[in-house]
Amino acid sequence: MAHDITPSGPKPSRLSVARIGVYGFLAMSAIFFAIPLYVMIVTSLKGMPEIRLGDLFALPNDPSFAAWVKAWAQACTGVSCNGIHEGFWNSVVITVPSVVFSIMLGAINGYALSFWRFKGANIVFAILLFGAFVPFQVVIYPLIIFLREVGLYGSLTGIVLVHMAFGMPIMTLLFRNYFSSLPEELFKAARVDGAGFWQIFFQIVMPLSVPVTVVAVILQTTGIWNDYLLGLIFAGHDNLPMTVQLNNIVTTTFGVREYNVNMAATMLTAIVPLAIYLISGKYFVRGIAAGAVKG
Repeated sequence: MAHDITPSGPKPSRLSVARIGVYGFLAMSAIFFAIPLYVMIVTSLKGMPEIRLGDLFALPNDPSFAAWVKAWAQACTGVSCNGIHEGFWNSVVITVPSVVFSIMLGAINGYALSFWRFKGANIVFAILLFGAFVPFQVVIYPLIIFLREVGLYGSLTGIVLVHMAFGMPIMTLLFRNYFSSLPEELFKAARVDGAGFWQIFFQIVMPLSVPVTVVAVILQTTGIWNDYLLGLIFAGHDNLPMTVQLNNIVTTTFGVREYNVNMAATMLTAIVPLAIYLISGKYFVRGIAAGAVKG
C-alpha cells in the first residue's frame, strides 16, 4: 500500500512571501536614500533658468558641468572666490595623518590591553571607553585653552591632535575587541620563542588584523572628512576643511543663490566618502563579520 509522504518544512508560498517582503523593504530603503542623491546630481547639471521652472525631478534638457567647474574653482567661500578646491586639499592634509596616527595608537592600545595586561589595565580601558562617548561640546573649551597655551591653536598640527584624541578611544575599543577574539596561545608561543612586545605586534598581530584595520580606516576617514565642528574651531583660517567651505558657499547671501553650484559643491564634498563606501563596502562587512566588533 503506497503512502503519500509530504516533505516537512515551510511551505514554498510562505518563503516566497517572506522573500518578497525583504526585497521590497530593501528596494524602498534604496529609493529613500537615492532620491536626495538623484536630486542633487540633476540639479547640479541644470542652468538657473531651468531650475526656476520648479520641476525638481526632471532630467536636465541641456546638461552642463559649468556649475561643477564654478564650485571647484570660482565659488565664493567667504571673502575669496577661489572655489572649494583649497578646502579639498586641506581636508586631505587633515584626514590622512589623523587617520594613520589614531588607528596606530588605537591598535597599540588595544594590543596592550588584550595581551600585555598591567596593573590597572581595566581602569585605563574604562577611562578610554568613557572617552569614546563624551560629546565634543563638553571638552571643546578646555581643548581651546590647552592648544592656545602650547601654541598649536589654529594650526594643522592642532586639528590633527584633536582628531587623534577623539578617535583614539573608539579605535582602542575596536582593536581590543578584535584582538580578544584571536587565539591567546599564539602569543604565548611567540613569547616563549623570545619575541618581544613590538616584534609580536608588527610580525604577528598586525598581519592578522587586516579586516579590523579596513573597518577602522573606513570609520575614521569618513568621520574626519565629514567633520565640520572641530575643523571650524581648531583648524585655523588657512586650514579650513572642505565641509566648512561648503557651508560658506551654501549660506552666502551675496548675489543670486545658485542652487546648481550649491549642489555641485555638495557632491564634490561628498565624493570621497561615497567612493570609500562604494569601493570598500564589502570589506567593511567582511571586517565586522571577522570579529571587528566581537567582544
